[in-house]
Amino acid sequence: MSLDEFGLIERIRRRTAARADIVLGIGDDAALLQPAPGQQLVVTTDTLNVGVHFPPETPAADIGWKALAVNLSDLAAMGATPAWCSLSLSLPDASAQWVDEFAQGFFALADLHGIALIGGDTTRGPLSISITAMGQVAAGQALRRDGAQPGDDIWVSGVPGEAGLALALWQQKVLEVSRVADDSAHEHLRLRLARPTPRVELGRALHGLATAAVDVSDGLLADLGHICARSGVAADVFENALPASAAAQQCALSAAFDALRASAGDDYELCFTAPQAQRQALHETMASVAVPLTRIGYIRAGTGLQVINQEGGVLAVSRQGYNHFAGIGK
Repeated sequence: MSLDEFGLIERIRRRTAARADIVLGIGDDAALLQPAPGQQLVVTTDTLNVGVHFPPETPAADIGWKALAVNLSDLAAMGATPAWCSLSLSLPDASAQWVDEFAQGFFALADLHGIALIGGDTTRGPLSISITAMGQVAAGQALRRDGAQPGDDIWVSGVPGEAGLALALWQQKVLEVSRVADDSAHEHLRLRLARPTPRVELGRALHGLATAAVDVSDGLLADLGHICARSGVAADVFENALPASAAAQQCALSAAFDALRASAGDDYELCFTAPQAQRQALHETMASVAVPLTRIGYIRAGTGLQVINQEGGVLAVSRQGYNHFAGIGK
């Protein structure tokens, strides 16, 4: 069944959650919101395009999940609590089944984090999803990229590089994104690409511990480089400290993973800096939020970023991050 624009909007509106801080939601020219006293508004926008951010055969439910996840990851990197979002959809045709499946994935993640859809737009065109997500953080408490100091440790959550490995396997026609994989290791990798986990709870737990933070969307080194540039510092990353992938090992792909873990994008983990005095507190935080944290290097005075091998030599890094203009098939 094909929908007109208003039918599409109504189909999505039925799934929205109510919040007391939404004065006026979907149905008017704009929404009216009431941020909590003493809170600052955190706003981020991301666009996902077919053939750039996901393969054309990706299930609609996975697209819905991922479109919201990449925005929640930005809020997590700021230490914000998600509150509201708007959604703009460009669709080649308004299929009721596709919209329902997209909404299933989108609202499954939205409900997990209590974020409410408050409006948006729909139009005909190539498949593209744009979301503006808004969160709240206590005034002056937002995590930023510009606070790293010489002597700080560098930490990363999870296992960066697994989504990039999944993408490489899809490009090699080894992994299908349109169905559940036959074994748990390949399925773990597929989900890392199709349904990333935004580290919202971790971001909030880093208040008072981290000096700077960024989400790993374009590659670990590339995104850590943003912290260095904004903070006016340099970074040393130790190759042997980077997290290993159990799934890659089970698939006999450890070498392929090692080549990707510092530069591949789409992981949506958090990379952050913290004083050495916070190491014990961060180990306790890791246990409380059930997210693995790995100390991978340190911040020093200067500029730039280098990767150091086990012998103490500096590695040449030919590729530091994902190029969105190349397309996923390149």
